[in-house]
Amino acid sequence: MTKKFIATFFLTLCVNAFLFIPNLYAQDSVSVDWNKTVFVSKTTPTLQVVENPMVRPSSPIHENTFKALKNLGADYVRYVPWFPYPKMAVAELKPPTKTETFWDFTYLDSTMEALMNATSGHSVVINFSTTPAWMWKTDAPVQYPDDAYQVSWNYNQGTVLRDTTAKEVAGYYARLLSWYTKGGFTDELGKYHKSNHFYKIPYWEVLNEPDFEHSISPQLYAKMYDAIVGAMKKISPSTKFIGMSLAFNARPEHFEYFLNHKNHQPGIPLDGISYHFYGTRSYNNEPLEEYQYAFFDKADAFLEKVRFIESIRKRLSPKTITTINEIGTIIGSATGEDIPAVYWNLSGAMYAYVFLELTKMGIDVAGESQLVGYPTQYPDVSMMDWKTGKPNSRYWILKLLKDNFGPGDRLVATAAHGDFYCQAFSTAKGKKILFINPRNKQEKISLPFDVKDATIQYVDEQTGENPVAREQLTEKSITLQPYEVAVVEMK
Repeated sequence: MTKKFIATFFLTLCVNAFLFIPNLYAQDSVSVDWNKTVFVSKTTPTLQVVENPMVRPSSPIHENTFKALKNLGADYVRYVPWFPYPKMAVAELKPPTKTETFWDFTYLDSTMEALMNATSGHSVVINFSTTPAWMWKTDAPVQYPDDAYQVSWNYNQGTVLRDTTAKEVAGYYARLLSWYTKGGFTDELGKYHKSNHFYKIPYWEVLNEPDFEHSISPQLYAKMYDAIVGAMKKISPSTKFIGMSLAFNARPEHFEYFLNHKNHQPGIPLDGISYHFYGTRSYNNEPLEEYQYAFFDKADAFLEKVRFIESIRKRLSPKTITTINEIGTIIGSATGEDIPAVYWNLSGAMYAYVFLELTKMGIDVAGESQLVGYPTQYPDVSMMDWKTGKPNSRYWILKLLKDNFGPGDRLVATAAHGDFYCQAFSTAKGKKILFINPRNKQEKISLPFDVKDATIQYVDEQTGENPVAREQLTEKSITLQPYEVAVVEMK
């Protein structure tokens, strides 16, 4: 045997071995140690409902919308009447005179009633986020459309309150809360207005994105929060209050100031904080194929900010809960006609990933945004088809998560070997593994157990607007479709 032959032989052997190595891992896998608990979940998956014409009683999808909300059965449902529709968001659009006040709940009451009925038995977070424009100093009175359903993006004007003590705005919110929890209120002139509403409101969130709306500084926001909460606590002592609701989560000075109890009046509770995240494109006209990277990269960047914010919260106010109550994706669609069906699956998969990572960090609430969006109201964040009233994949992914996971679940040691995310949970209803495919390709995954009596629930592009699919497993592997979210359950 010549040296040349031996060298050739060993070279061939090495090449074949190298080529064989990928085949060992051609099928991805997951390993689980069910006896090793790494964390106990505190996290509730939920959503927000934003007031707009498509959720109104006159809307053709009104009935389906609130049926979907009821069927979801979620807690911490956030409800936000918002400034683009002033008549649907503000109860006192004109300042009182010496002889007259202008309280009007014509539009506010009907959607509030539908929401409270649909969430009966579950907790809600109410946020009438828009303050009357006349309470702010402006160069001229702020105009708004006579048509309640006409969008108006110019209502939130002014950066300085006309009553710098914030007592005026606090009085507005105290009366608003009294209207919905005490059956009515007494107005500025001493006249009583009867509502017959006696709702239980466990949580109230104070304003929305104040760092964006009115450009409110941390100092002014804390002053307004204290005045509003102090007045509302007298009306409903059992209600808890969530503060901040920030649009921009990269400003530590907001968290440092608000969470420091020294910056608040004695007795003012800091029950919770909230802030928001939306995955966006990396650049204009970015092709859909690249969204899968942009969304998840930005989700990872956001999660790093969450870890930093949590360190501030734990240091300054450890008993304050964290609710990240707007999680979604925005691609700048104006009409919604340019949104392909698979986008809803990708967006839902990103939410599932953020929910999973927030669970690992002990965040209390992970709220998806939003139940109904439509042209002029961010169609790309909708969880419903605004034409047919059918829930899309974003809704069904949330329902899949809500029906399978929640506070008290034990996260056990899990390792994923492949281009996917997964986490095993030991729940009161059995052992379950959450799988998330973040990519536009199939992923075949070997399972770490015998498939006897195992089932899979899943949402993929094929399920579309249909409910979560469920199948009995017959093989010791699963194949995730592009952007699929699935739960494998063992009995």
